Amino acid sequence: MKKVFVLIIALAVLLIVINVASCQDDSSDNAGEVNAEYLRIHIRANSNSKIDQDVKYKVKTAVVDALTPKLCGVSTKSEAMEIIKKNLSLIDDVSESVLEKEGFYYGAKSRLCEEEFPSRTYGELTLESGLYDALIVDLGSGEGDNWWCVVFPPLCFVADGEGEKVTYKSLIVEWFEKIFG
Repeated sequence: MKKVFVLIIALAVLLIVINVASCQDDSSDNAGEVNAEYLRIHIRANSNSKIDQDVKYKVKTAVVDALTPKLCGVSTKSEAMEIIKKNLSLIDDVSESVLEKEGFYYGAKSRLCEEEFPSRTYGELTLESGLYDALIVDLGSGEGDNWWCVVFPPLCFVADGEGEKVTYKSLIVEWFEKIFG
């Protein structure tokens, strides 16, 4: 029985190593392909002035608060994109409401599109440079620095408190916990 168990562990480790190696080898072959797993969000400030950057973060909070309940429980990127598409006018209204409350009347415009992005790191997640589907929210000219995150898989749009919590699971970790307690 121990031999079978050791063999299974060795095979699992080998498969993980092969998968990691193939992912690294394939990364240079993906130029021009959409990074299919992710739906990004970028909120672009009107300018890099302190006041435009400050209002960008207020808009970000309002947009995330408005979309989180709508995206709660979404299980696919296409489902998330469909919800976003149906709520573009809501995103514009929420953004413009915050801007006007803060005394800015340059407007906001949101859209779903494919765009080329540089490599970015968010905590332990690094998104390589490349073409991504994204929700873009331009505040005014949209020429200032942006705030970015990931809509799907949910990184920024996670309900907490009274809502559902999103829990990430690893089948390998669960398997080891089951075997070793």
